[in-house]
Amino acid sequence: MKQQLKRRQASQRPTGASRREFMRIGLGGFSSLSLPGLYQLQAAAESQGKTPEKPKKERTAVILVWCRGGVSHLDTYDPKPDAASDYRGPFSPIATNTEGLLLSELLPRHAQISDKFTILRSITHTGGGHPAGSLQVLGGDPDRIDKRKPKLPDFMSVANFLRRDSNNALPNYVGINAITNYDSFQIAGPTYLGPGAGPFQIGGDPSAPDFKVPNIGLTDTKQTERLAQRISLRQQFDQYRRDLDLDGSMEAMNQFEAQATNLLTSKQAADAFDLSREPEHIRERYGMHQWGQQCLMARRLVEAGVEIITTELSGKLCGRVRNWDDHAVNHHVFDAIKYRMPFYDQAVTALIEDIYQRGLNKRVLVVVAGEFGRTPRISYSKSTGGGIGSGSAGTTQPGRDHWPNANSMLFAGGNIQTGQIIGATDGKGEGPIERAVGPHDFLATIYSHLGIDYANTFLPDFSGRPTPIVMHGNAIPELTGRG
Repeated sequence: MKQQLKRRQASQRPTGASRREFMRIGLGGFSSLSLPGLYQLQAAAESQGKTPEKPKKERTAVILVWCRGGVSHLDTYDPKPDAASDYRGPFSPIATNTEGLLLSELLPRHAQISDKFTILRSITHTGGGHPAGSLQVLGGDPDRIDKRKPKLPDFMSVANFLRRDSNNALPNYVGINAITNYDSFQIAGPTYLGPGAGPFQIGGDPSAPDFKVPNIGLTDTKQTERLAQRISLRQQFDQYRRDLDLDGSMEAMNQFEAQATNLLTSKQAADAFDLSREPEHIRERYGMHQWGQQCLMARRLVEAGVEIITTELSGKLCGRVRNWDDHAVNHHVFDAIKYRMPFYDQAVTALIEDIYQRGLNKRVLVVVAGEFGRTPRISYSKSTGGGIGSGSAGTTQPGRDHWPNANSMLFAGGNIQTGQIIGATDGKGEGPIERAVGPHDFLATIYSHLGIDYANTFLPDFSGRPTPIVMHGNAIPELTGRG
């Protein structure tokens, strides 16, 4: 099999076949991939092909705060006070410290620090379902149809694949309540880049008193000894494979084992994930709830050197159906938004302020987004169940449905010019009338911040065909930094 691999490597271009064959033949499926295996895959990709040069300036990073289900732009970042009552909703706009920028009254903390972020009001695409909308925004898939799993890697996996550093004790891509699925649909993933490009996932509620990231920073001596014994046994068991190794892929196994052990025993890793090391007043500033502590962990990780971080704001703080999908059958849209916004407003603004106060704002870009907006016209239907943000079953209540035609995103840090409004929608919030921006423009903007040449970077798909990471888009100039 290894001879076959060598023949294929010789017949195709190095940056395509070698990575693809190593992923397909050398490591098999994700379910059998150990942490050392992830490191091995990363190093193989780096050694088998030349990736674009890393920027010589300080390495940049991105934090994506993801609102699964889609946020109502009219009730948050793009209020329409002059629209008819069946559009504008019950919330009044409030002034901010940015001239001309009005926000929903549900975002008072945002209003106070609006000079530290920029709002993009004109993102638009054609993915009307949650899977399609997510795949378009996160990976640039142009299809309108919902897919069970992605065919293109998301931008986080691409950035990790191109920028990872196997010498770092911390993973370079971490998902805190990671972006993975919408119901039975997979909405993000590394696809043909292989599982090694995916995130180190952290589940659970970081605000819980007993919260702990498993397998990080082992301090128990007996556990450490047992780990060393298992590694020794593994090395002995694999020795015969090393003796038969034809292409050298097993040669560095000791190094990969050492890296895995480093993550498990590293004080740096343990400290980065340990929220108890934060002063109580900082934790309270973010909010002693799941979203606040997720955002605080994102800040701790990026400060420790992690470069791609996602955190999904979902779960019980969203209301009855645990996401932002505010159809009338799911939620009373205005009750649900009013319930969740204090948590959201506190967590997001604390993250933004902290990024600036700690001097991270030039290299760290914070992005707050969801897959689409919600219908400007309010709909009514009967609730399918009672709970937080929803009347009892059978109660007629208002809702807003999927709306990919218009959406808003927030950008902070990243050395960008903040206190701006980019683009505009019409008087009802139905579609852009100024500076329409598509998913590939969004992706190009993220890649530009990360120092990735999006116009000239191609990655081999499962068939070995070079695939562009951005198909038809350009970085948004106002969001590409001043440095």
